[in-house]
Amino acid sequence: MIDVKLLSITANAEKLIEECGRTAYLSFNMKNSDSTARFIRMLIKSGHLSVFEHASASFRIKGGSRAFTHQLVRHRMASFTQQSQRYVNENNFSFVIPQSIENNNEAKKLFISHLEDTKYLYNQLLSIGIKKEDARFVLPNAIESEIVITANFREWRHILFIRGEKQAQWEIRKIAIDILKILKLKVPNCFYDMKIEDNIIIIDKTGKY
Repeated sequence: MIDVKLLSITANAEKLIEECGRTAYLSFNMKNSDSTARFIRMLIKSGHLSVFEHASASFRIKGGSRAFTHQLVRHRMASFTQQSQRYVNENNFSFVIPQSIENNNEAKKLFISHLEDTKYLYNQLLSIGIKKEDARFVLPNAIESEIVITANFREWRHILFIRGEKQAQWEIRKIAIDILKILKLKVPNCFYDMKIEDNIIIIDKTGKY
């Protein structure tokens, strides 16, 4: 079961982005109680997204597979801390079953049988003195992992768009959607143009600011 939890987000992030952004225009005199949303949306419309790098958010993601985390850590403008298979004993690991396998009885039987054999092999290696750091070589991509990711808002917009689009792998797309839902609640103007339709993230370029 995938669980996405917000650990931290820049305090008063949207106010900070407005403050930083107005430095470019020296338009501080235009700030008022209603100016933040309009200013941030103007930045998005104009493509002035470097200002979004002043704010960041950290998430803990549990229950995703190693196949998912292998994709996520390719985003080099983010920071990661992941459950270590070198130090954590995986003798009773949980695993993720893709829906296509879950819905196919024969495939599911083969899949679970293989994972149980792998678990047995892993434990046998440990029992004869093989260190966890070497026994882990037999562990599959299906195994569940835990990871923390921190990224600035500009990078989050990039990650969520490419990992939430139709061509993205189903697991990372679901997690991207979960993260976007949280960010739209916390900092709605920074992600106002990112919409969720039919379990896909799209950019709505028709929205007014």
